[in-house]
Amino acid sequence: MIGIRAHDVGKMPVRELAREIAQKGFDCTHLALQKALTDYDFSLGKLNPGMAKEIREAFSRENVLISVLGCYINPVHPDETERKAQLDRFKEHIRFARDFGCSIVATETGSLNRDWSYTPENSSPKAFEMIVESVAELVREAEKFGVIVCIEGVTTHTVSTPQIMKRVLDEIKSNNLQVLFDPVNLLDANNASRQREMISEAFELFGDRIVIIHAKDFIIENGVKKNVPIGKGILDYPFLIKHIKERKPGIEILIEDAKPEVMEESRKYIEHLLKVTE
Repeated sequence: MIGIRAHDVGKMPVRELAREIAQKGFDCTHLALQKALTDYDFSLGKLNPGMAKEIREAFSRENVLISVLGCYINPVHPDETERKAQLDRFKEHIRFARDFGCSIVATETGSLNRDWSYTPENSSPKAFEMIVESVAELVREAEKFGVIVCIEGVTTHTVSTPQIMKRVLDEIKSNNLQVLFDPVNLLDANNASRQREMISEAFELFGDRIVIIHAKDFIIENGVKKNVPIGKGILDYPFLIKHIKERKPGIEILIEDAKPEVMEESRKYIEHLLKVTE
């Protein structure tokens, strides 16, 4: 199944959004409630089973599955009070995920800077200890509700390499912790030329724990990574799709950071590769 990150389509009422996603030919979506929907108040304490079921049914009427609830938090926020509030919001998503017809709640792994910007401290022992502590707290909640916590590595965040991702998984030791794999997020000007090595290593280290793939593309321009439409950049999609078909057949591939005018072209590009890649 190929899906789209909902708020890339736009922020609008749920029925309109579900219809737009379906009309673009997508079967599933990564839904970040606060970023995508205008007709509900998602402030802490407002989420409930009835609200979740209304949203699920709006997507279901358009035959669109909610594959992932995106809950973008900074699990290592330097302010303890703010970090607790963000973890509480993620836990609320965990408690009601099943009412959305969804079993996965996902986040990136954050930065020790309040604004999520890069700091070398994100690679420090302190940062590793903080991300393990926060994710373990979320996983304990997820275990009570039969839900999966999904974490996504990014080169500038606390989980910045496949090796660090593997260390987090080894530390927490729970099948309720799985991985959202976005290869572009783990590539930059320093390792773009070794992308095959990175992709292979990720599948070797934690391929059994990958439950969702994010799809986008990039170029390196003057030493800076820039997103471009899928198939127009330097990501080795045939190599990635080969690994997906061998190791994770049928996995949901969710396109992100795409402008509405190129979404269908991006979907068709991936569909074609899934058909022709040996």
